[in-house]
Amino acid sequence: MISARNITLAYGKRVLFDEVNINFVKGNCYGVIGANGAGKSTFLKILSGEIEPNKGTIEITTGERLAVLNQNQFQFDEQTVLNTVLMGHKKMWSISQERELIYAKEDFSEADGIRAGELEGEFGEMGGYTAESDAATFLNDLGVTEMYHQTLMKDMPSNMKLRVLLAQALFGNPDILLLDEPTNGLDIETIGWLENFLADYENIVLVVSHDRHFLDAVCTHVADVDRQKIKVFTGNYTFWYESSQLMARQINDKNKKTEDKRQALLDFIARFSANASKSKQATSRKKALEKLTIDEIEPSNRKYPGIIFQPLREVGNQILHVEGLSKSVDGRLLFNKINFTVNKGEKIALISKDALAITAFFEIINDLQPADAGKYEWGTTITKSYLPVENTQFFNSDDSLMEWLRQFVPAHVTDADEPFLRGFLGKMLFSGDDIQKKTKVLSGGEKVRCMVSRMMLQSPNCVMLDQPTNHLDLESLQSFNEGCINFPGVVLLTSHDHTFMQTVATRIIELTPKGTIDRLMTFDEYFEDKRVHQLREEMYA
Repeated sequence: MISARNITLAYGKRVLFDEVNINFVKGNCYGVIGANGAGKSTFLKILSGEIEPNKGTIEITTGERLAVLNQNQFQFDEQTVLNTVLMGHKKMWSISQERELIYAKEDFSEADGIRAGELEGEFGEMGGYTAESDAATFLNDLGVTEMYHQTLMKDMPSNMKLRVLLAQALFGNPDILLLDEPTNGLDIETIGWLENFLADYENIVLVVSHDRHFLDAVCTHVADVDRQKIKVFTGNYTFWYESSQLMARQINDKNKKTEDKRQALLDFIARFSANASKSKQATSRKKALEKLTIDEIEPSNRKYPGIIFQPLREVGNQILHVEGLSKSVDGRLLFNKINFTVNKGEKIALISKDALAITAFFEIINDLQPADAGKYEWGTTITKSYLPVENTQFFNSDDSLMEWLRQFVPAHVTDADEPFLRGFLGKMLFSGDDIQKKTKVLSGGEKVRCMVSRMMLQSPNCVMLDQPTNHLDLESLQSFNEGCINFPGVVLLTSHDHTFMQTVATRIIELTPKGTIDRLMTFDEYFEDKRVHQLREEMYA
């Protein structure tokens, strides 16, 4: 078990935690959630001992080992990939190094022999004799093949370094595992492996992630960081979100009888408990939900943005036609001979094994860069709005938020006064004096929220989203997701967020070096389809 006792931490006048008391117990996986800046990552650093709180203590059961997903990609530059993973078990690594030094002695003494024997016993008990093969297995499972195992970390691509550091954290079956954004840099297949691994993990896991599908797959509990406190709730992220929303509606519904409200909550718990029995963490999650009482469900204090796209006009029959589109960058073929036609009402997920391919495609159809070959044509009824993955060029001025948004007022708006613009900023949680904030000092998440205000202002009937969830907290992400589901127009989307892609897209189009893979199915169906799997192998061969 790991416990936080009276943890208080403040930076100047800004208080992150005030008298936090919480226990984390074996067999549970806790998803640590909270708004950007609430202190999620900081709390994990307090638990690991990296940050010292102003007050309070962290207590760990004697003899238990804690492992952390290291965020410093350069710390192990002079180590091989395999040794970097082995170093995750600090005591085992220390013993192995001492063993090697003793055996390397030219004047090997009787005392050295006794010490070596002691070390061999400890080493064996820790599983040291299979350590290298175990570490190699973790690396292979995470997509780091044997050809890299003896490579120095400084020579590894950055996305591969992240996988090595993840293998390092998982190695040696730690009693307590702290993971901050472990899915960064992972593809969908590797994330699936990690979900299965953590679902079967029998020790304590705390994970910070903005990937709702991942949180739902692995978590038995949610640790909500809010208003300088941390509360633990039973269930995964979706259960926490939907139950808190339901409780809020119940509290506001003054006309409904108390017994009716109680029964609605009981029915909700029963439904999720039944679904939990089919999940990867079937046993632990189902038992946790069955023990849950209505008193444990609380309405959330969170504020959710209002992301609502209201088209000025309905799309016509001709939306977008793409024919023979091809693009290369520096001799690297991103995609070739792309053909498809967008139909009315479609919400399309664009995917590729090369993330640069999707960004290039979006920029081409928005006239921001030329294609090497092929053509595209938009329908005359289309009013499009594009959210680029990189928005730096939009925030180079010294404008206030109000001044910034005013420059994007479309021609059909004749009276864009301050209250009108304030409404769009207010939907994205910019209120009061926030509108006088200079755009050049905005955080990454605030910039994305500004860009979404701009999109809503344009009243589009077609939205294009290149990694829309980057920099957003779970509240903004949830609202954006629901806004796209409810949008009556056309959506072209790519995202690392599994839930976003699965819940919004009704059609999947993959851009490959050998053409288009185009299927009318959901995101999950696409990756589970054996024929698609075979076709993808051929297209990337």
